[in-house]
Amino acid sequence: MTEVIAEGDVLLDVADGVASLRMNRPGSANGMSVGFLRSLYEALMACHRDPGLRVLVISGNGRHFSGGGDVRDFASKGHGLPDYLREVTSWLQVSVSAMMRLPAPVIAQVHGFAAGGGGFGLVCAADFVVAADTARFLPAATAVGMAPDAGTTVTLSRIVGIRQAMRIVLTNPRLTAAEAHELGIVTEVVPEAELAERTLALAGELAAGAPRAIAATKRLMWDGLGRSVEQALPDEARTVAELSGTADAREGLAAVLERRAPRFTGR
Repeated sequence: MTEVIAEGDVLLDVADGVASLRMNRPGSANGMSVGFLRSLYEALMACHRDPGLRVLVISGNGRHFSGGGDVRDFASKGHGLPDYLREVTSWLQVSVSAMMRLPAPVIAQVHGFAAGGGGFGLVCAADFVVAADTARFLPAATAVGMAPDAGTTVTLSRIVGIRQAMRIVLTNPRLTAAEAHELGIVTEVVPEAELAERTLALAGELAAGAPRAIAATKRLMWDGLGRSVEQALPDEARTVAELSGTADAREGLAAVLERRAPRFTGR
């Protein structure tokens, strides 16, 4: 069972196989510092340790999903900033990897701003993105003399194509939720008042699926970012053969033949 984290920079709880991870630094727009990112990584690893976890929802407390790096924290480091940012980006890297490698699908529930490697980068690393119609998306890195991180230089270009990705990371437009949806960055847009309800409904839909099949498919999709179709084919074939021996696969086939909804158990 997922460990509950009831206080600190990152909160975590779980109900019915759905974990809720809430970034909890509202006073800094959930800005990311070393301490915050260490807490984020620990919460994500707690999710990895729960074999019964079906879905993870990531959201932010306060007015924004995340404004990215904690600018005040960064500015306070003076000439020591490069060393500090090496540590920041190291924790961000392992956190993004933990999201992508989590067997359960990850839903980003976005309101307010999703900016920088912390906000925009986590959005690009999520499996699903449900955004409020008032949400805004902004990479922001080059606007402050930095470069994108959190894997954005790979994920964004694969999501929107190299021309659009270059435009977004070099000119830093404030994308509306509708614009982000049109580009493929966002899975769906809903009225802000319906954001939590719609995210929970999607989480429930995913939680009712066959967890081993979902986990294997998620792995294949993310692995596909770094290989050709020819390289992916053997892994796909091997994975399909392995899944065909599970109880969930037999249940899925039986449900089709019997014209009923399947009842997956994760076995």
